[in-house]
Amino acid sequence: MPTSRSSKPRVVISMGDPSGIGPEVTLKAMASPKIRGLADFIVVGDIFILEKMLSRLKLKFTGSFISMGNIRKRTFAYGRSHPDFGRASIEYLDKAMDIIGANGADSLVTAPINKASIIASGFKRFEGHTEYLAKKSHAKNVAMMFVAERLKITLVTRHIALKDVPGRLSEAGIISAIEITSKYLKKYFRIASPRIGVAGLNPHAGENGSFGREEELIISPAIKTASRHIKGVTGPVSPDVVFNAALDGKFDAVISMYHDQALIPFKVLYFNTGVNLTLGLPFVRTSPDHGTAFDIAGKGIADPSSMVEAIKLACRLSGKA
Repeated sequence: MPTSRSSKPRVVISMGDPSGIGPEVTLKAMASPKIRGLADFIVVGDIFILEKMLSRLKLKFTGSFISMGNIRKRTFAYGRSHPDFGRASIEYLDKAMDIIGANGADSLVTAPINKASIIASGFKRFEGHTEYLAKKSHAKNVAMMFVAERLKITLVTRHIALKDVPGRLSEAGIISAIEITSKYLKKYFRIASPRIGVAGLNPHAGENGSFGREEELIISPAIKTASRHIKGVTGPVSPDVVFNAALDGKFDAVISMYHDQALIPFKVLYFNTGVNLTLGLPFVRTSPDHGTAFDIAGKGIADPSSMVEAIKLACRLSGKA
């Protein structure tokens, strides 16, 4: 760990699931000219995995590294869901949080994890990075925002089954998503008067109840309430229109009702460069917008672009870059 303070931001990176592409994209990103020199980096992982991937990629590691020593060489394999790997990824994350808590870093970048591996390791109620970090940091209100060059999207509901979405939507949840989005558009992105488009749930935003009543019963009342103290909120906008409107510059951000409503258009446009940003934590946290990609793990062919963008955004939002 760095022994002296510098003017650069300090960024801690958790290596993610050791069996996935997290270690690879982390090392590739740190070797990128786009990243070099932006911050003082601390990577948390396992030295065995690091050395194995460095040899594969023929790269040199520059930065500080904290090895947890929690991977057994004889049982390790790329591209596998396994409780040991899930437990290791949580231990990396916990250590990174300890560093943040001790004021050893300004921001956190998380490489992809595998939820099945983590649940199998004993974390039965694990939902994802966002919820875990919120609980660990005692944050009461958090949101998942996806950020790219011309599109920002905040989710109202996150990792739940599609059939459960209508029942989980509430006025309070939508108002909360609008409020936190407005706050962080101002705080992180310096947008003085944010314009926020709120997507409907149903085709054509329900078309006056013809295709569902969630818009008139839940979404519209939420927008009306939020608009009393937040200006520039529009909706509900038809889901097949709102993202294009944002790309055209009509909205600074979109509020999406559920995961795939947001992630399908976002990843079609920004699969390799999109970033997942958590709003509401007491520190900056970003991650690439992809998963562990077990099918290509260990092959040296993973694209680090999203990880590069996640690190760049963490440096910029930390207020020192």
